[in-house]
Amino acid sequence: MNDVRRCPEHGCFAAAECPDCGDAGDHVLDAERRRRLSKFVSGALRHFPEDAGLSLDDAGWTDYDALVAAVTEQYGWADAAALAGVVATDPKRRFERDGDRIRAAYGHSVDVSLEPTDAPVPDELYHGTDPANVDAILSEGLRPMGRQAVHLSGTPDAARSVGERHASDPAVLLVDAAAMAADDHRITKRGRETYTTDGVPPAYLTVR
Repeated sequence: MNDVRRCPEHGCFAAAECPDCGDAGDHVLDAERRRRLSKFVSGALRHFPEDAGLSLDDAGWTDYDALVAAVTEQYGWADAAALAGVVATDPKRRFERDGDRIRAAYGHSVDVSLEPTDAPVPDELYHGTDPANVDAILSEGLRPMGRQAVHLSGTPDAARSVGERHASDPAVLLVDAAAMAADDHRITKRGRETYTTDGVPPAYLTVR
């Protein structure tokens, strides 16, 4: 994870120079603090809003200034600029900001209702997991477990990266998303290349 910098013309970026103009920009946040702040914000918006002093509406939105207050209380070094940098440069687009409100785009364990998007869904999607789980998944399908939805990836590499959270050499499952859509199973794109669905029955799964 790179440091966050801010170009006066084009805003925050996470690279050595602004991708739009090449300006080195001003330093906002180092990589380690970026990681810590991103993890806290993800948890606050997905799993423990009350613990962070936040209140989510039915669609997962909360007041942006309230989140600023929460992060500055959590970390003495955090401020509004640091939060803005984390939100703007998140590589998976996990956060959605709309004026004076913000929410997590996916991954909730708290009860929220995210409206469907119109983004296209590929014919094939992928899911990374511990190889020890494969037999059970092929028998029972993919279920949300502790989250509100099953999360799928747009590429095998992305799925493998997710699976590495659970195993050093994860298995990657292929999901026949086209067949699911034909059978009226809704799949919705969230963030950069994450897709969510209520569940994936065994009939649509194979080991890649």
